[in-house]
Amino acid sequence: MLYYIFLGGGLAFAASVQPGPLQTFLLARAAADGWKRTLPAAFAPLLSDGPIVLLVFFVLGRLPFAAQRTLRVAGGLFLLYLAWAAFRKLRKPSLTSLNDNPRGTGTMLQAAMVNVLNPNPYLSWALVLGPAVVRAWQYGPANAIALIVAFYGTMVAMLAGFIILAASARQLGQRSQHALVFAAALILAILGLYQLVASFLPRAG
Repeated sequence: MLYYIFLGGGLAFAASVQPGPLQTFLLARAAADGWKRTLPAAFAPLLSDGPIVLLVFFVLGRLPFAAQRTLRVAGGLFLLYLAWAAFRKLRKPSLTSLNDNPRGTGTMLQAAMVNVLNPNPYLSWALVLGPAVVRAWQYGPANAIALIVAFYGTMVAMLAGFIILAASARQLGQRSQHALVFAAALILAILGLYQLVASFLPRAG
């Protein structure tokens, strides 16, 4: 179970600290509207990912083992690609800009819509999280539940922390941004390599 907790938490950490549409939206709203008005939007992934999760469970649970293994290999390659993309971001002088987005109400529904239009949740659930949850369920429902709770618990906590930091400091310092992205890239690379190796071990957890 510890592996699935680490996998869920690691993937959520890596996803939450990398600059993207949802993160930029949340940080911009926090800088403009304050953390109290923006904090509920940290729960946006819980709202937007629901249909994606249901679809993944319905489809992946009926796939043969060979197809699940293929998806797991694709997921490992996808994680390595994300790690490579994150390392490339470190070469840029500025990772994010909190003022690129127009003013808005900063509601959770807006943040959820931003996430729905972002292809990353679909790719993550189809290639990484979905196969991992299906496999975890085969070893025991508690493992699958632990993975999901660790993923969304870490995701919400990280987004909430970003919102509070953005509201108090207006923007993260460049050193802090680079450190977080480097940590995210390293975690993604480790998880991607592990997933590739585990894909060829039938009883690997």
